[in-house]
Amino acid sequence: MTKADIVSKISEKLGIEKGDVQATVESFMEEVKNSLENGDNVYLRGFGSFIIKTRAEKTGRNISKNTTIKIPAHNIPAFKPAKVFVEGVKSNVQVK
Repeated sequence: MTKADIVSKISEKLGIEKGDVQATVESFMEEVKNSLENGDNVYLRGFGSFIIKTRAEKTGRNISKNTTIKIPAHNIPAFKPAKVFVEGVKSNVQVK
């Protein structure tokens, strides 16, 4: 499912114009992004949490030059689904 599909479904369900729904969806995504960039986690009860995870420093390998490199510690965004969300997917989606 793409952002356009989400906008279409919400527009059909609520009877709101697609342009307004698209602006709302993009504004939501921008706010989540801005919160994470400012170091704040985003918690959506019943859906999940957008959190910041810290990756420790580690040693990597450049296989083309056969050398080791240090990969510094860094933060990455992550999504952790709520228990209700996980249980719904487990019970409703068939294993492929």
